[in-house]
Amino acid sequence: MNNSPSQQKLLTRENEHDGWTKTKMKTQSSMAVIGTYSAATEAGLHTISVDGDTGAIEQLDSVVAGPDPTFVTAHPQGDYIYAAVRSEPEGEIKAFEVDEDTGRLALINSVESGALSPCHCSVDARGEYLFVAHYTGGAVSMLPIEADGAVGTPTTVIEHSGSGTDPDRQSDPHPHSVNPGPGNEYLYVPDLGADQVVIYEIRPFTDDITLHKKIGTSPGAGPRHLAFGPDRQYVYVINELDSTVTVFERTHDGGLNTQSKVSTVPPEFKGNNKTAEVDVHPSGRYVFASNRGRDTIVAFAVDGNELHRIGETATGGQWPRHFSISPTGEHLFVENRDTDEVVAFDIDVTNGDLVQSDGRFSVSEPVCLEWI
Repeated sequence: MNNSPSQQKLLTRENEHDGWTKTKMKTQSSMAVIGTYSAATEAGLHTISVDGDTGAIEQLDSVVAGPDPTFVTAHPQGDYIYAAVRSEPEGEIKAFEVDEDTGRLALINSVESGALSPCHCSVDARGEYLFVAHYTGGAVSMLPIEADGAVGTPTTVIEHSGSGTDPDRQSDPHPHSVNPGPGNEYLYVPDLGADQVVIYEIRPFTDDITLHKKIGTSPGAGPRHLAFGPDRQYVYVINELDSTVTVFERTHDGGLNTQSKVSTVPPEFKGNNKTAEVDVHPSGRYVFASNRGRDTIVAFAVDGNELHRIGETATGGQWPRHFSISPTGEHLFVENRDTDEVVAFDIDVTNGDLVQSDGRFSVSEPVCLEWI
């Protein structure tokens, strides 16, 4: 699409595949927050502004949040963010208010997360609860969110059980992410140690979650993170230990049926690799996955309940711990942990290709980038 500067600033692109329509101002920018591995006395949370047209990154604020504020999530209203902090002997959740004009962060409160080593957190669609996965602690917790954005003490902490075939990584359960599903009825928790996706029913009237189903994955797969397709029908789970993505179909009662599985590395690859993140393009046409070790982002085309590999792109750094697709769907930002940099890529929405752009942001050991 070739639009001159004199043409209308409002761009609309329609994807004929699924009717996806995207509208953005060419001058619009988005705000995001970056979580990192950092010492307790170092600035570990960073807010940034991202140019919606070019993908250029500008730092807004940085704050000290404690040891390793690795994963961050935003309130659906955009006024607050929450950081999972690896304090000892128990992890913490720290709540911050975000100034929508400047990106300045102001601490609201801090509470214990419910177990050791929180590694992922998320907020439900109504902004009423925060959910936390604890990798080393082997537990999932639920914390209420107050009207002023403050987070309360856990109302529920559930310890996982089980193990897998890998003696080094699967001797104990390791919940690695917590994901409220479409409709806000169920919580989906990939457990890397138990080779399961554990599904809980969210019960707001009693401030708790209860076990709904356990969905097994391939032995030794090590499910880590997941992403929902925009049609809400398919769920994509990335498996850290065998470098694969499994496609599940959601059932009417919130369950998951395995549909297909695809590798994130080519058959001839013999090196060491661990996957990290998976995400779906807003159009629903493409799924992206990150390889650590091979240090690439792999693009797949969505074909019903299957994925077809269409390309692989070097991340411009080492150990891509996480990546995020911009709200417009035009850019992808990779958090290269070992080379201390966030690298931006343009997404060709016609074919899913990634092209590295000039957008780069230096930050020590980035772990995640979440949109506010």
